[in-house]
Amino acid sequence: MFELTEYIGIIAFSISGFFVAIRNKLDLLGILVATFLTALGGGIIRDISVDKIPFTFTYDYPAAIVLCIMLVMILFKFHKRNSIENRLFFIVSDSIGLVSFSIGGAIIAIEANFNFTGVIAISFITAVGGGIMRDIIINEVPFIFKTGFYGTVALLMGFGIYLLNALGFESPIFVLILFIIGVLLRVFAYYKKWSIPLK
Repeated sequence: MFELTEYIGIIAFSISGFFVAIRNKLDLLGILVATFLTALGGGIIRDISVDKIPFTFTYDYPAAIVLCIMLVMILFKFHKRNSIENRLFFIVSDSIGLVSFSIGGAIIAIEANFNFTGVIAISFITAVGGGIMRDIIINEVPFIFKTGFYGTVALLMGFGIYLLNALGFESPIFVLILFIIGVLLRVFAYYKKWSIPLK
């Protein structure tokens, strides 16, 4: 289950990272770095946090997936399209990456016998860590700090996995249902412009 969520997250965040790099008019090296950080950065932080050799450093598939996605995006000239970040394709891919990595992070934390706080923290870090690093190196305020419901979805997914595990419902079907709910929630929140206001 973990590897499935990891690969889905890598594919989805490779796409969204590519678009963010294009929006910032980065050159090919910049696009490569931004895409790799978005897709793999959170997972690297997660694995170091649970005292594991990063998944990305023990398997060739993660880096190969990122490179393949980049090549496909360039071949189909997605880098020449305007305002792609406001389109459904970008929003859905980013939402899938967010939810996949949130779930994967929570699963790893539970396997490492972390408590509730640890599960939520690792889930959150896995989902948003790469994006934060990417935004910092391109001199932007991290995306997560500009939209109130993005990080909230990551926290809710971590809580959901923790709850499923506590209740003994951690079967793939329940995880899939949680995944679908998470993606729909994120997409709906984006278009409804949900946020957590500071009164």
